Amino acid sequence: MPIGETTACLPLSLLNDQGYAAFCESDFVVIPSGILLQSIAGTPVFLNDPTTPHHGLVTLAHCTAPRKMDGRNEEPVRVLTHFESDYGAAPKVEMRIGQKLTNIVPDFNFKRWVGFEGEVAGNPFLPICRSQIDVGIKGSDRRLAQEMRGFHWMTCYGDYLKETGYALSKLGVGWLNISEPASA
Repeated sequence: MPIGETTACLPLSLLNDQGYAAFCESDFVVIPSGILLQSIAGTPVFLNDPTTPHHGLVTLAHCTAPRKMDGRNEEPVRVLTHFESDYGAAPKVEMRIGQKLTNIVPDFNFKRWVGFEGEVAGNPFLPICRSQIDVGIKGSDRRLAQEMRGFHWMTCYGDYLKETGYALSKLGVGWLNISEPASA
């Protein structure tokens, strides 16, 4: 960033729209979940930073996001600067209100991942990373807060929790689907 005085936010967004798995800085733990989820869904995925779940919602944000979250249609976008540095061009993608989502919460030890179904409830404009969505949580927000692992999550359009859980079982990684009722 200091040399180019820009960020990779917009180029990463465009690469994802073209079908590549292109992710910005993050802890490596989240990258396998993005590759897996993109392979299962066949569409781009949104690497994001979560906030604390509350009142049935969680806000997810990052300064890069694909516009073609469904793999075909471009969502509306505003181009702003990268939040932390005020450099470059960062997309603020306005994801489709009411859209069903798969959300993956990988842990740092590759031992157990958490997932939940969500729905885009809003596209706020808070003083955090540029692409932001309020996600309605199908399941307990309290349980999600208790089970959060890792620092970054992956999100995609559609419901791929069953497929993700199946793939993880073949890899020997535990799986907790917050959207399923707890067993007695």
